[in-house]
Amino acid sequence: MFATAALSALAATPRASAAPRDLSGAPGGPGRGGAATGEMRGMWVATVTNRDWPSRPGLGADRQRAELLAHLDAAVRAGLNTVVFQVRPTADALWPSPHEPWSQYLTGTQGRDPGWDPLGTAVEEAHARGLELHAWFNPYRVAMHADPARLAASHPARRNPGWVVPYGGRLYYNPGLPEVRAFVREAMLDAVRRYPVDAVHFDDYFYPYPVAGQTFDDDLAHDTHGGGFPDRAAWRRDNVDRLVRETAAGIREIRPGTRFGISPFGVWRNADVDARGSDTSAGVQTYDDLYADTRRWARENWIDYICPQLYWNIGFAAADYAKLLPWWAEVVRGSGTQLYAGEALYKAGDPAQPAAWRDPAELSRHLTLAARDPGGRGHVFFAAREVTADPAGAMARVTADHYRRPAVAPRSRDRP
Repeated sequence: MFATAALSALAATPRASAAPRDLSGAPGGPGRGGAATGEMRGMWVATVTNRDWPSRPGLGADRQRAELLAHLDAAVRAGLNTVVFQVRPTADALWPSPHEPWSQYLTGTQGRDPGWDPLGTAVEEAHARGLELHAWFNPYRVAMHADPARLAASHPARRNPGWVVPYGGRLYYNPGLPEVRAFVREAMLDAVRRYPVDAVHFDDYFYPYPVAGQTFDDDLAHDTHGGGFPDRAAWRRDNVDRLVRETAAGIREIRPGTRFGISPFGVWRNADVDARGSDTSAGVQTYDDLYADTRRWARENWIDYICPQLYWNIGFAAADYAKLLPWWAEVVRGSGTQLYAGEALYKAGDPAQPAAWRDPAELSRHLTLAARDPGGRGHVFFAAREVTADPAGAMARVTADHYRRPAVAPRSRDRP
C-alpha cells in the first residue's frame, strides 16, 4: 500500500485454537439496506509492520481490542462510513485460519494464538457503528524478510518451498504456479465464508515492485506453464488476471452480497508508452512493472470497485492528481465498476513532501475537484493512524468541508 520503491521511482522521474464467533448469518454493514447517498468515505487500517494497528506486537488482547475500537470510533468522528482492515498482511491471518498461521504482528511470534479474533471483532464492532468492513488481503507477499527459517514451522511456504521466490530482501509466492493461486484464493475466501465482510479488498501488490539489479526468478514456472504466450510479460499478466477472475467468482459463490475491490498504484501506463494511458511520467506502471492490467479489470467490470492510489498533489508534474482522477473516471465510465480515489493523508504536513502537502487544505481540494465529475463515488484515506491523530489537521478540514452530513457507502450494480 505504501510502496516506497514505487514512490521513489516516481519522484526520480518528475492455527488456531481461538474459535471465531459465528457471524456467518449476521447482517452486513449499512449499505445492505440500499437507501443512501452512495458515497465511499473510507480509511485503510494497515497491520503490516504494525503500521496502524496494533501499535506494537505483544500487547494483551484487551489492549489490542481497545486500540482497534479507537480507530473505528475515530472513523465515525471523521464522518467516514468504511474501514478497510488488513487481515492477511504476509501470508498469515488475523482470524483463526485453518490454512495459515496467526500473524506475527499480533503477538510478536508467527503462529501464536492472540487469545481473541480480531477480524470477527472488527466486523461486529464496525457494523455496530454503522461502518462497512472491507477485509484487505495481500495475495502473494510471504514475508518482509528473505529467510524461510524465520517463518512458523507449520507455514505453507516452508512445507512448499518450491512455491516461494526470494526477491528484493523479501519472500513472495510465485503467481505463475496454478497451485499457488488455488491456495491463496482458498486461504482468503475462508474469511468470506466465516464472516459477513462487506468487501474483499486487494491493494497494489501483485508481482513485486521492481528492484534494480534483481530478477524475479520464475524461469521454471514459465517453462512449465508459459507456452502459448508471446512473451513472459503477457504470461505474467494472465496469471494475475486469473487470480482476479477466480477470486471474484469465489466471492459471488460464497457470499453474493460481498463486493470485490482493488486499490492499485495510480498509474496504469504513461501516454508516451500507450496512447490509452494517462498524461503522466511515472517511473512505475502497473501494466508493465507489476503485470496488473488494472484498466482492463475496471473497464470489463471484473471487480466491483477500483480505488487507485492517487497519492500526489494537484499540479505534481510527474503525476498530477487533477489529470489522473478524470483519466480514471473515463476508464470506469459505463463499465459498472465504481471509482474511489485513494488519498495520501499520510503526506499532509510532512516537510519531506512537496510544498503543497504542507497546506492542510490540499486534500479538501481533492474532494472539491472530484465532486465536479460524477465518475467518482468517493475517497479512501491512507491511513488510520493519521485519521485518528490528524497531526496536520487535514482530516478535520476534509470533515468540515465535505463530511458534515452522513453518507452510506455505495452498493454495486449487478454485473453483466
